[in-house]
Amino acid sequence: MPLSNYSAYDALGLAALIKAREVSPRELVETAYARLDEMNPLLNAVVRTRREAALKEADEMPVLDEDTSRPFAGVPFLLKDISQAIGGEPLTSGAMLMKDNIAKRDSNYVARIRRGGFIPLGHTNTPEFGLKNITEPLLHGPARNPWNPAYSPGGSSGGAAAAVAAGIVPAAGASDGGGSIRIPASFTGLFGLKPTRGRTPVGPGIGRQWQGASIDFALTRTVRDSAAMLDLLQVVQPEAAFQTPLYPGVYLDDLLKPAQRKLRIAYTTASPVGTPVSEEAVQAVLNTVKWLESEGYAVEEKLSPVNGVRLMDNYYTMNAGEVSAMFLSLESGMGRTIAASEVDIVTWVLAEAGKQVSAAEFVHSLHEWDVAAAQMAALMDRFDLYITPANADSAPKIGELTQTPEEIQQLLEVSRLSKDAQRRMIYEMFEPSLTYTPFTQLANLTGQPAMSVPVHLTPEGLPIGVQVMASKGREDLLLQLAACLEQSPLWVGMKGNPLFA
Repeated sequence: MPLSNYSAYDALGLAALIKAREVSPRELVETAYARLDEMNPLLNAVVRTRREAALKEADEMPVLDEDTSRPFAGVPFLLKDISQAIGGEPLTSGAMLMKDNIAKRDSNYVARIRRGGFIPLGHTNTPEFGLKNITEPLLHGPARNPWNPAYSPGGSSGGAAAAVAAGIVPAAGASDGGGSIRIPASFTGLFGLKPTRGRTPVGPGIGRQWQGASIDFALTRTVRDSAAMLDLLQVVQPEAAFQTPLYPGVYLDDLLKPAQRKLRIAYTTASPVGTPVSEEAVQAVLNTVKWLESEGYAVEEKLSPVNGVRLMDNYYTMNAGEVSAMFLSLESGMGRTIAASEVDIVTWVLAEAGKQVSAAEFVHSLHEWDVAAAQMAALMDRFDLYITPANADSAPKIGELTQTPEEIQQLLEVSRLSKDAQRRMIYEMFEPSLTYTPFTQLANLTGQPAMSVPVHLTPEGLPIGVQVMASKGREDLLLQLAACLEQSPLWVGMKGNPLFA
């Protein structure tokens, strides 16, 4: 299959070609690897491949005309190098500490991806332990943006975004604990959906990722691929910490159904933490609002009811507690303590600060999530959808948000500080990156579904997305709106991407 033809298809399109016997799974896998070999030296999107195993799986993939249980049979796919494990193969989480880690078994996510017919080609680049909104780990080096390799594709699913936006695969595994699907989707012109908490659990046994803030899903170029993947991945697990009732319809079938009524929509362009929002991000929202009004929707400007600074303080409390607990587990397995030189400075600061977070403080921080969820539920009683910028600006340059040697030296003093000083240090440490991405964390902490839609291109030729949130369980509304936007003049997608062909 010619490369130009391959990258023109989405995942469902490639699956249809296989069912029609126009192409074989092996041909698709070989073509995907050829595209990877062409693009990855520039982008560093993929950190590990499994060519022999993937080709064997392609040869063994049965092609059945009426196999509706495997909608993506034979389609190449990439996994994120954290939580999406293949048994017997490396999984590093982007961390030097984990460079020799071998997964014991397929993760639940990978098992369901395989059940749907996808063929995993390897793993994509991610920041250390998924803790940043850029992808520049010491272990693997920076991933780069296909729209302009001088810029970041974002994070933490940055490698996945770069791979999809470069046409290596039509869809890739991703996860989102504070915006890690929507942030890179916005920076790379992709569609990025974060489902409702509990919609796509990753258990059994590990369902409380970041206390429910983090979910596993995917990045795609088309809305219908995300809809079909949600049909594939949604499940109710009795063992899961968080559960959401199964959607009674079929997301893919319901995409283009007309709404029973015009939706009530609110929007804001104001940063929830008082940081600047670029003119381009504001314009992206206003253009979307104008289009919605032209389609007959009533749209009202409405500030978020949630105190964003307090919410972020509590989000960082969770981060610190989680990283410190992870260190305890790793140190127990290694039989020694972890040194600062072995991890990224952000990881170290969180781990050290987490040692001083009491159980009472941790529980109180989670209570604040519930307060925010109640405030947003009250807002969503009045509105069906809530629109904000996905990011406050287009992508940062590579290295722009990485700490300087001088900053690292200051941060290494974290263990000598008081508890309050540590909290201030964490907020200040993240503030430059938070300035780029202040909008996405809210949906992770409230558990609501949210998406980034690629509807704007800056004069510099970089995409920027608009975020839309809905009430818990209402991914159908998000997908239906996204499908309409996909047919509108606003949709950017890969138009203008110089590496996409």
